[in-house]
Amino acid sequence: MIASRARFRYIKKLQRAAGHRLPEGAFHPANLEAITGSMNIDSLDPGTRDQVLRFFKDFLECKCRDSPLCGCPERKFVITILELREMGLNHKEIHRHLIDEYGIDLFPADILSFLEESVHLLEAIRSVADLAGENELVNLSDEHIRNISR
Repeated sequence: MIASRARFRYIKKLQRAAGHRLPEGAFHPANLEAITGSMNIDSLDPGTRDQVLRFFKDFLECKCRDSPLCGCPERKFVITILELREMGLNHKEIHRHLIDEYGIDLFPADILSFLEESVHLLEAIRSVADLAGENELVNLSDEHIRNISR
């Protein structure tokens, strides 16, 4: 999954704020738990603090009992990438947006591969929906395929 490839650019700063070593993976359970609990976010510089707070707000806020280890953060991240693409950003612009907004580094080639895989998955969904006579799902799939592929 694309979320497993996402890395924090400022992991050293987060480690200092948490008071212990953390893995680089943005969606690693240790990082998610540190951000939602034990980390002293106020000790971060204003820019990094803003990025961590945006990361928390956009990906970690959910009402699941197992939050933040419920899978919602990863799903929200995937949705964010797809929405950015459907808004017209290319893979390089999505890469820059993730760095600017959240301090998340993700190779543009990984983003491009993810978008291609998403189109293939949507094509499969479209085919099954067509066989099942689910015209609304067919139309919705076609719309998303067009928006991602453009």
